[in-house]
Amino acid sequence: MAKLNLSRRTVVGGLAATGAALTTRSVSAQGAPIRIGELNSYSRMAAFAVPYRNGMQLAMEQINAAGGIAGMGNRPMEIVFRDDGSTPGDAVRVAEELITRERVSFIAGAFLSNVGLALADFANQRKVLYLATEPLTDALTMASGNPYTFRVRPGTYMQTKMLVEASKAKGIKRWAVVAPNYEYGQSAVAAFKRLMGEAVQGFEVVAEQFPALGRVDAGATVGALAQSRPDGIFNVLFGADLTAFVREGNTRGLFERRTVVSLLTGEPEYLLPLGDETPDGWITTGYPPEQVTTNNHQAFVAAYKAKFNDTPRLGTVLGYVVPFMIRDMLNKAKSTETDAMIAAFKDLTTETICGPVTMRGIDQQSTLGAWVGETTLNGKLPTMKNWRYVDGKDVMFPEAEVRAARKS
Repeated sequence: MAKLNLSRRTVVGGLAATGAALTTRSVSAQGAPIRIGELNSYSRMAAFAVPYRNGMQLAMEQINAAGGIAGMGNRPMEIVFRDDGSTPGDAVRVAEELITRERVSFIAGAFLSNVGLALADFANQRKVLYLATEPLTDALTMASGNPYTFRVRPGTYMQTKMLVEASKAKGIKRWAVVAPNYEYGQSAVAAFKRLMGEAVQGFEVVAEQFPALGRVDAGATVGALAQSRPDGIFNVLFGADLTAFVREGNTRGLFERRTVVSLLTGEPEYLLPLGDETPDGWITTGYPPEQVTTNNHQAFVAAYKAKFNDTPRLGTVLGYVVPFMIRDMLNKAKSTETDAMIAAFKDLTTETICGPVTMRGIDQQSTLGAWVGETTLNGKLPTMKNWRYVDGKDVMFPEAEVRAARKS
């Protein structure tokens, strides 16, 4: 396998992995592995979760090939993967099994926001570290934040603020919103109403549609939005719901002469299935893997393609970044004691393929950012144009607001 110069401490290495518990050792790694429990919606949300897991595997192999966790005697990292069942009850049961049976040092993961909140509560009750990698609800780091829960990905407030900053100059006042009817969708819409209301005088929402996750009635949803005659649409749908919504909206001309601001749509997980039905010019957060050239990003893309014969997704980027954050935390903590790991994570900065990422101590939210641009077709390939990377540190909740929310 080709070598990468991702940082002074990172080299490419790779060993085959089998089974639910993946262990990769290099000849320089000594001692018992440090076990991390990772649970996610690998069955229900495979489009995101499987590339995410692949990214974690690639990063872990590179870390172990470079000597493992130097701060703990070069012990290797081992990640134990489990499906969380995509429900809060199943996820808590799996988390308990990881702690008690698999003897992991802490847990990480989750995709759905309601599942992430359940795991955060579990971590708080059991006094174990939980690294919420994907759940986007703002409650995780604000009103429901607790000392044991850290979040990696930019939440709904952060990503929505990126989109509002990118679209507010249009001065659009009449908006319709459509979002899945669960924690993530509700959190995103609340952030949009707040931030666009602050940015555009006379802003109003003239229609709201909250279909059940995975069960959107595209015809009824598009019809209701069209009837309200908005000038702009804020969309939070993703996955199969997004595909059905776009197809019906294209057929009925919903998006013509309207500005569409859309959370997550530019991510390859959700953009590629749209194919040549991809609408042009939606303002969105996403990821254009073939276009990012900073921070040795293309070396990462090449290594991923070589190992998995596929192009990385946004989930891959997240999955790849997380083990390096964990490595740096463990190197600093020099222990798997929960209090030591929590102290080490606070205000820790990790160099990543997205640039430096800091775990802000006040709310335990990382400064990982996102790419913001417009949807387009490059030939028949859906991608992004006019994009830029927005650093998460520039769109975080004000510290005074964090203090008030977490105190309450």
